[in-house]
Amino acid sequence: MVFTADADGRCQVFTWDATTGRAEQVTDRPGGTLRCAIDHGARVWWFAEDADGRGHWRFRSFDGGEDRRGLEGVADGSPRGLALTPDGTVAVATASDGGTTVHIGQRGGRARAVTRVEGHAVLVGISPDGRHLAVGGPAASGRAVTVLSPDGTVRAVLDGGPHGGELWALGFRPASGTATGDGGDGTELLLVRQHRDRYVLAVWRPGAGPLTWEWCAFDTEITASWYPDGDAVLVRQERHGRSLLHRADPRTRSVAAVPAPPGTLLAAAARPGGDVHCLWTSASQPPRMLSTAGTPLPPLGTVAGSVPGDHRETWTPGPDGPVHSLLALPDGAAPAPAVFLVHGGPADHDRDAYDGVVHSLVASGFAVVRANYRGSTGYGPRWRRAYPAGVGLTQVQDLAAVRADLVHRGLVRADATALWGTSWGGYLALLAAGVDPALWHAVVAVKPVADCAAAHRTATPALRALDERLFGGTPDTVPEAYARSSPVRYVPRLRAPLLVVAAERDDKCPPEQVRDYLRALALAGVRHEALWLDTGHDGYDGRDHVAVLRRAIGFLGRELRGSDRPGSRAAHRPPPDVPLRPERDPGPPSAAATGTGTTPAHRRGGHRAEGRRQQRPAGG
Repeated sequence: MVFTADADGRCQVFTWDATTGRAEQVTDRPGGTLRCAIDHGARVWWFAEDADGRGHWRFRSFDGGEDRRGLEGVADGSPRGLALTPDGTVAVATASDGGTTVHIGQRGGRARAVTRVEGHAVLVGISPDGRHLAVGGPAASGRAVTVLSPDGTVRAVLDGGPHGGELWALGFRPASGTATGDGGDGTELLLVRQHRDRYVLAVWRPGAGPLTWEWCAFDTEITASWYPDGDAVLVRQERHGRSLLHRADPRTRSVAAVPAPPGTLLAAAARPGGDVHCLWTSASQPPRMLSTAGTPLPPLGTVAGSVPGDHRETWTPGPDGPVHSLLALPDGAAPAPAVFLVHGGPADHDRDAYDGVVHSLVASGFAVVRANYRGSTGYGPRWRRAYPAGVGLTQVQDLAAVRADLVHRGLVRADATALWGTSWGGYLALLAAGVDPALWHAVVAVKPVADCAAAHRTATPALRALDERLFGGTPDTVPEAYARSSPVRYVPRLRAPLLVVAAERDDKCPPEQVRDYLRALALAGVRHEALWLDTGHDGYDGRDHVAVLRRAIGFLGRELRGSDRPGSRAAHRPPPDVPLRPERDPGPPSAAATGTGTTPAHRRGGHRAEGRRQQRPAGG
């Protein structure tokens, strides 16, 4: 197998040979490496990207040797997919200049362009015979899935409709196995569709169109992949912050549970003979690899010992149903000063999974609250699209309700509650502090959106499309909707001190709109600190994560309980209008593995950034 894990503080690519039981490091890139794959000939692939997230795919033999460019003639860009066939055909998709281009060719050879799609698109896969390519677009659009021939001929365009009709492609059936329908050439593309407030698997076949498996429906978000023999499908369901595994058999039209321990499966892959390999974790257990058949898998260098604190969950009544929260309480008497870690997305959710920030905060004496507000995945389609108060404002209401509930239960202190979020979570932290200034006593916002209209103008095509779907138009067509949901509008109301962390190369939450927000804070006399990183939105170097973690915990200690300083709080507070840059930490952080995990939902960028780095997809 090939996987990504920690290597002296950076994410790098490793191989694992089951016959020898030995793992070997493949990459040693200064900026780290995350995306990787392995082909049918056991060649190892990885995406070599620069500090701006642009690059190309490379490969080498499993046993070592010189690495080569995957396809010649493909300009560097942002990765949008890699697809490989048994005979060495390679397809790659890269994004640049507002669109996505798909190329195809033989491994290591000269590429030819297949198609270019304006706006956001991803290469989902290639059929084993190389005759069909699947490209995914916005799930609610008229081009949710496009199937093409290698010469660019469009074979099918599958529609996805808003409010219940979203459609995602998941991959082609392997060459072995028996087609699940009549006719065609044996090609089948696995799909998942939102249908009647459920998620239902389906397949597309040439000349027949989609066939819905109405017997295979789930009430919360799923992703799925074929078993190696092509005769069944492994379904990973995200439900109420935890993962469930199922085996769907189209021949018998049956769904059976695959045993897995309670917690979260960051990745799961079926193997020949029915074995399933998983990357498993829980709030109290760092990630580790598991096999349902007991196959030895590589140990991961990760946090040793037990995770501190009392880990539990709560449900807070709300207008669209109860809000589910994961709660970690420190040892000692309650109530405790509390930090609300606000997840990104918005189409994502907090999981019963290990989080290094939770570990650090609880060990520092803070309670940690992770609320899956309306708009989160894992609670069904209606919950995901519930925005009755408007973008951001609905989520702010849920955060306030959970806070009131936990204060009433005597679990957290009413006079010491803070917000910490990254990306969309950072946006919600800033917005909540401005909308409900009496509730929050400190804010950490990492790589946030601070001005929705300004971010829309300079963000990636995928994020502009997401904004327009959420707000119902562009800033020009619905300006008041963007203004009402923008944190910058509420700067004069702020009472809590802020730590704002931003990235110079961020293309998802652009730096200039953060600079404008910081200027507004200074003009309003709001106490704040700023820390700038020379990274993009995502970062694979642990030293940046540690720098933010240390800075944030010190900030929260001073503001919530007056710790970490002698004398008054003002004694060690940096000037409010002076941006600070972290010193490079000479030593690596504690080793932590990175894993994989996807759901059929488009994201703003989630919570994957310095200070709170959870797992993200490792595949192309």
